[in-house]
Formats: sequence, structure tokens, C-alpha cells
Amino acid sequence: MSLSIIVAIAENNAIGMNNKLLWHIPADMKRFKRITSGHKIIMGRNTFLSLPVRPLPGRTNIVVSDKPEEQFPGCIMVNSIPQVLEICPPQEECFIIGGAMIYRQFFRYAKKLYVTRIFKSFKADTFFPEINYDEWRETSRETGEPEGENDFSYAYITYERK
Repeated sequence: MSLSIIVAIAENNAIGMNNKLLWHIPADMKRFKRITSGHKIIMGRNTFLSLPVRPLPGRTNIVVSDKPEEQFPGCIMVNSIPQVLEICPPQEECFIIGGAMIYRQFFRYAKKLYVTRIFKSFKADTFFPEINYDEWRETSRETGEPEGENDFSYAYITYERK
């Protein structure tokens, strides 16, 4: 199985507040779309409900929900990790896109991390799990500069499990 995690993380591991992202980086949104287009994306129900466009076009949207009766049009609904693992064939890269609970539950299955590391801390109520860098090797890094109202720099970092 080829599960990858794609996430933007602040210095303090913050990823969200009140079910919203903490920043708006247009270049990062374009990168997210480029990387995930044509693939299966897996998310929790709150992440799905927070999307500005639902389901995300050009991708197979898989929503993990603990409410078996829940249905979202245009999505594959699942209720467990084994169901997700059945849907994601080993030869196909599938992406975990959030939220925090889904990241935690699937972290041990991930083979690759696509991280946008924000070089600033934010007040948040949602955090990404700690990454044990002894288990991951950095395979690429690209620096991004502040844009628009953002007063921080960032980097796109890809890690692969050792």
C-alpha cells in the first residue's frame, strides 16, 4: 500500500483552529492540487465539511466517518481503517489530507510525507502528531517566500519512511 500524508504544519505543529486552516498560501494550494489530482484522497468528516468545494474535483474523495448512516454526495464513505486500506491498492499513491485524528490514525501506514513547514507558530486547537525524524529521511526541500498578507516563510519538504 502506498499511503502518503500531505499537510501544512506550523513550527508548533499547529494545523488548524475552529475547523479552519491558519493561513492562506496560494502557492501551497496549487501544489496540493497538483500533487493530489487524479488520486484518492482520504479525510475525516470535519475536514470534508470544511472544504470550500465539496467534493474536491479531479480526485476520488474518501471520507472516514463514525456515523455509518452518513452519506456525502460524490464521496466514498468508510467507517474504518481496514475499509480505507482495502480501497487503496498497493501500486497507487493515495493521500491522507486530514484532519488531526485521521493523521494520527493513519500515520503508521504512511510511506511518504509531503510537508509544508511554516516557519511561524500559531494559536491553534488542532495539531499534527510529532514526527520522529529517526524514522524518516528527507528526499527534497524547496523554500517558499512570504506572499500576500503572510509574514512568514515556509518550505516544501518531502520525507520517505526509512
